[in-house]
Amino acid sequence: MSRVVINAVPFRTHLKEGAQRLLAHDKARAAKFLQGLHPHGPVGSVAATNSNHPHHHHHHHRKPRHAHEGGAAATAPSTTEPAPVPPAGDPQAASDSIDVTDAGVTYTTSVGVGSPATQYTLLIDTAECFHSWVGAGTKYKQTKTSKSTRNTVNVTYGSGSFSGTEFTDQVTLGTGLVIENQSIGVASKASGFSDVDGILGIGPVDLTEGTVSNTTTVPTVTDNLFAQGTIPQESIGISYEPTTSEGSVNGELTFGGVDDTKISGDVTFVPITSTSPASNYWGIDQTVSYGNSSRPILQSAGIVDTGTTLLLLATDAFQAYQKATGAKLDQTTGLLTVTEQQFEKLESLFFNIGGTTFEFTPNAQIWPRSQNAVLGGEEGKIYLITADLGSNSGSGLDFINGFVWLQRFYSVFDTTNTQVGIANTPFTDAETN
Repeated sequence: MSRVVINAVPFRTHLKEGAQRLLAHDKARAAKFLQGLHPHGPVGSVAATNSNHPHHHHHHHRKPRHAHEGGAAATAPSTTEPAPVPPAGDPQAASDSIDVTDAGVTYTTSVGVGSPATQYTLLIDTAECFHSWVGAGTKYKQTKTSKSTRNTVNVTYGSGSFSGTEFTDQVTLGTGLVIENQSIGVASKASGFSDVDGILGIGPVDLTEGTVSNTTTVPTVTDNLFAQGTIPQESIGISYEPTTSEGSVNGELTFGGVDDTKISGDVTFVPITSTSPASNYWGIDQTVSYGNSSRPILQSAGIVDTGTTLLLLATDAFQAYQKATGAKLDQTTGLLTVTEQQFEKLESLFFNIGGTTFEFTPNAQIWPRSQNAVLGGEEGKIYLITADLGSNSGSGLDFINGFVWLQRFYSVFDTTNTQVGIANTPFTDAETN
């Protein structure tokens, strides 16, 4: 099996406007997760893993000595993750869909299709979007590697849709990351997507069911990289940096391993939690404490999720956090806000995961002040990025560590070994906000 190391293809952050909209999106998404809808963790092997690793016996592993040699650093994670919904008019459409196309942060990168390759700007989906497709903007150009399967493709998202024909083609994510015979949709009709040519879906294969005619499931980009021996295991490592401006290049996604240059110290790996419904996703057990308090504000199961923007805590934990910080709810944005004096006294949040304590600094707990306009907030005001999950702890999914949390830590989503990895980075204690 070949081991590939390539230079990262940078991806860009695009912030979207409006805290109220962002908050509504995150809460609606959380509500669907609590119902166990659209599972997207490595569910197939959860039972086997949990029989070997009871959820209260976590293990701390040193990262592999040559972890980066197993990884091919490539493109971008996205927090825009459209999930399929029933057809319009279906009474279940509202309750069973996860509308995520309005997420607070989106990611794009350039992907080559064909030989010679045409470059397409695609949204990158790490969790729920499964099918890769092009043609919303730049039209698909057939080359000697293009082959029509004559199958039709139809996918409806929360805020858009595309329909067209399935092709197989050569897809180039970067030097050394070339996928042969990758299934892609070629849109004859697409709505709800502006400034991009389509989507690069690297979510789980299960979710492709029913989207392509005459086909049960369609291998995703990650599936094929693994099956074709390009990467040694089906895992994705995500490196973010704190976002301070619209369109900033601030991240990298590594297929098949860990990029040692992006982390400080070791990766702590923990098995997927056995607590449902968190076990249906990238669920972990963690203990959250504020400051030096000996009594945690939360000790339970939840999920790590690139498609959620904020850090969401169960209502009782959120209220304990609000009380401890003295924060007030801001009516304009719907977020907690603190005064300059309160910010000076703000203490770190400590996340104990698998026996390792990760410090989430006061600076990490606030929205980047240079980007307050994006929230519809006031210049100079200090907004906290922790919000109410909308249900009390004990639900089986009591927190979501979203994008704002992941900006401070390196994360590994490992399907092969049914585990999640977290590590500190040079940005863990950055003062950029």
